[in-house]
Amino acid sequence: AWYVPCLASLETLQELCRKENLTCKSIGITNRSLKSYEVEYLCDYKVEEGKAYYLVKWKGWPESSNTWEPRKHLNCPVLIQNFLRDRNEYLSRGREGKAMKVKNHVKTLKPAIADYIVKKAKQRIALKRWKEELNRKKNHKAMILVENTVDLEGPPLDFYYINEYKPAPGINVLNGITTGCECADCPAEKCCPKEAGFILAYNKRKKLKIQPGLPIYECNSYCRCGPDCPNRIVQKGTPYSLCIFRTNNGRGWGVKTLQKIKTNSFVMEYVGEVITSEEAERRGQFYDNQGNTYLFDLDYDSDEFTVDAARYGNVSHFVNHSCDPNLQVFNVFIDNLDLRLPRIALFSTRTIKAGEELTFDYQMKGSIDLTSDSAEDLSPSKKRIRTVCKCGAVCCRGYLN
Repeated sequence: AWYVPCLASLETLQELCRKENLTCKSIGITNRSLKSYEVEYLCDYKVEEGKAYYLVKWKGWPESSNTWEPRKHLNCPVLIQNFLRDRNEYLSRGREGKAMKVKNHVKTLKPAIADYIVKKAKQRIALKRWKEELNRKKNHKAMILVENTVDLEGPPLDFYYINEYKPAPGINVLNGITTGCECADCPAEKCCPKEAGFILAYNKRKKLKIQPGLPIYECNSYCRCGPDCPNRIVQKGTPYSLCIFRTNNGRGWGVKTLQKIKTNSFVMEYVGEVITSEEAERRGQFYDNQGNTYLFDLDYDSDEFTVDAARYGNVSHFVNHSCDPNLQVFNVFIDNLDLRLPRIALFSTRTIKAGEELTFDYQMKGSIDLTSDSAEDLSPSKKRIRTVCKCGAVCCRGYLN
């Protein structure tokens, strides 16, 4: 279905609803809230005649309806705590590298401080909504969290969460498989991997046991085995709660795990738009000019197709590159046995501690290696802008591509 994103702000839509006495649950206007007042966030602070006042933004009401309220009227300790923390954060940054002492008895806030507090409050609300949206759309049980303690950047405006490949017109990512294994207890002699000429990829503990470069053949929707089959791992989605967080060294967003991940465990699948390699070359020139890298070549058997996760993707869209990664790429075949269109799974290469950032080597894709003299052999039309690597690894190659 075609749709056009609304260009009006949330506040404008809420104000229109209130004027027309309309309800809209998706933007927070219900019958109960049409006439009610609930604090959304605090905008400013002042002291008059010894009394503390906060400028209140009311939930579901436009900013033109903001009012000054005495502290005793406010029953929102968390919002007050956020307000004070944001104020102190701004003040503690200091000027020219010198920290400023935070005064607890200020009578008014400077406009710059109040402006920062409002931006942080709006960012906090936007990130919360984004987190809720991601968790509504995901198809696995593990949670997705969002965190930004670095800057005022909010959710990406042109990114749409998907759980599986989104094929471009004319590309079929399902080849109409109609058969599966007859195993009562996988793996058996006639199980899917053996039928494809390979060994089972997982051991009894459902951990990877094959070497990089070998394919994974999982049981499919036509197999006799049930959901607890030890050969159904990637298709169940990530089992770990992950956090999309803002990095503090200029690498944009990143992903960290909130749980310990053991060696050779499945972590996530890389999904996006499936496009032709010709289209990928065209988009690649544009992405390189922006310093972004989202193209993943499906070159297991040929180089006809590429996955582009720039606009459509899952958590893997935010996983950063590292020259010394803790994730490894594997090609997976489940309901599609077309060797040109494998699914891409990321498995841990070592034990990953809770709170550690997840990374993989972007050159695992099998794309052209521009880190050596081979770049000189390319025609001018094939040469691309080289993106500087900021992974910080001891073995860093210096460039992403």
